[in-house]
Amino acid sequence: MSLDGFSMSPLIAELDQKLAGGRIDNIFQPDKNTIVILIRQPGENYRLHIAVNAENPHVILSNHKIENPATPPVFCMVLRKHIEDGRIASITQHNIDRIVLLNIDVRGPGGIIISKTLVIEIMGKHSNAILTESDTIIDSIKRVGFNISRVRQVLPGKHYFFPPGQTKLNILRIEPEVIANNVAAQSGPLFKAIIKTAQGVGPLTAKEIAWRSGLPLNINTETLDAADIDSLSQAIASVTIPIREGNITPTVVLDTEDSLLGIAAFRLEHLADFHSNEFSTLSEAVEFAGKLSGRSFTKYTSPEKDVLRKLVTGEITRLGKKLVTISTEFDSAKNADFYRKCGDILMANLHIDCFASSKITLPDFYSESPDATIDIELDTDYSILENAQQYYVKYNKLKRAQASLTIQVEQSRQELAYLESIESSLDNAVNSADLLEVSHELSSAGYLKDIKKRRLPKQAKPLKIVISDNSEVLIGKNNYQNDQLTFKHARPNDFWFHTKDFPGSHIILRVKQQPPPDASLLLAAQFAAYFSKARFSSKIPVDYTQKKYVKKPFGSRPGFVIYSNQKTIYVTPDQTYIEKLIKEQEKG
Repeated sequence: MSLDGFSMSPLIAELDQKLAGGRIDNIFQPDKNTIVILIRQPGENYRLHIAVNAENPHVILSNHKIENPATPPVFCMVLRKHIEDGRIASITQHNIDRIVLLNIDVRGPGGIIISKTLVIEIMGKHSNAILTESDTIIDSIKRVGFNISRVRQVLPGKHYFFPPGQTKLNILRIEPEVIANNVAAQSGPLFKAIIKTAQGVGPLTAKEIAWRSGLPLNINTETLDAADIDSLSQAIASVTIPIREGNITPTVVLDTEDSLLGIAAFRLEHLADFHSNEFSTLSEAVEFAGKLSGRSFTKYTSPEKDVLRKLVTGEITRLGKKLVTISTEFDSAKNADFYRKCGDILMANLHIDCFASSKITLPDFYSESPDATIDIELDTDYSILENAQQYYVKYNKLKRAQASLTIQVEQSRQELAYLESIESSLDNAVNSADLLEVSHELSSAGYLKDIKKRRLPKQAKPLKIVISDNSEVLIGKNNYQNDQLTFKHARPNDFWFHTKDFPGSHIILRVKQQPPPDASLLLAAQFAAYFSKARFSSKIPVDYTQKKYVKKPFGSRPGFVIYSNQKTIYVTPDQTYIEKLIKEQEKG
């Protein structure tokens, strides 16, 4: 749920007041739908977050710090080239639509000031960010070609024009009584008539106006009398006048299950029976609402992670298909002994003349039954001896295939398990340092082109959580960290955890007392289950033993170990509690 154009108006004023005159210090693009602009003002720095995803598009200020991706996307580089170091002249709103204009002055050749505009269109799945100069499109975060829209293309070099608007009245400029009379002139339910009449007014604002007027939402406007119209005018004034004067009350309303019911720049009196949260700024309100909806702008997916995940998923699919093919061939190879048996029986019956027969029935002396027979297919171009030799050839070929396919099946299964561990590492990666370690591992294994020029960052390290009894839980987020954690950080008597039969992280429990409390063992096992491919399952088997019983075979791949003296515990991870502990650690 986003702000409508009416409630967005004070948000734009809020942004303009704080950012106008500021210098653009840096720009980065955490994912394909998000831009973060760092703006420097005298004595203070701001972070402008722009999101054009379909679920939660917005333009707000936030203090949340987001990691700058190592490789900027194309649109990010375009923005850096054209507007970095520029000054924000103003931030305005097109009419009262959900279209924000970030007007920027930059110094051009010869010191001439050039004005460029970053247009942010907040329109659900059609949301976009478009950089223009003199109404000509330089580029956009989402390009819209003729195959997508025949009416309005958004491509470099094209003329920019605003999305088609509707003929409505500006509720912030026109007097409330004029708006009320025009609403009464409409036909149909009251709240729909308000939406049809007033520009920028969405269903939430329309319902609030109707409620404040004391009129039913669905009353037919044709039945309104002079007193009703006057009440409607007063209701419109009660909402619009504070906005005009800058007296806003950013409000987010939740239902009994803490789900989002509404967000506006004013109190939502028609939702007074539910829990209201008021904020000092609209940016804070939008950020809060985004977190509630599960579409928080702070949750980004790195473009590099998407690329690596696509690579690993493709390799897993390829190996899965290969295993099916090899397994089918292996099942066929299991019939090798049948061909040897046929050859032996034919060799015992060389005296038979069968050039005219394609099948022969002979006594089966391999059977325990004395009367058993066997039907053997024959090639009529060959004698009994030559047919027997052909069966021996097939037998020897299949026996060699059995040995080869057994090795191939085992190698493919090991490689599949390894790639699934890489996939788990990607799930656990939280920053570019973690991703770079995964990239190096994939490169070392031959899945990626050589990236040795990119050094492993020193800051990549296992996660450490201090639990209630002051014991420490250490968590490896990828195979490199797993090896480092288990064989460099862990002590011989520390406890080592890993999910049984599922790829996942190595977990070390460093306790203050021996034997460790059952609660600490249980929590460490929950961490092992949470940081594994079985995260969303229940009753997950987790093996644990002391680190001194964990060994790494010589020449084995990163993350691979063998262990003994283990016990198994079955746990269902409490995701809410574990994520709370992780967040507390990050804050600390």
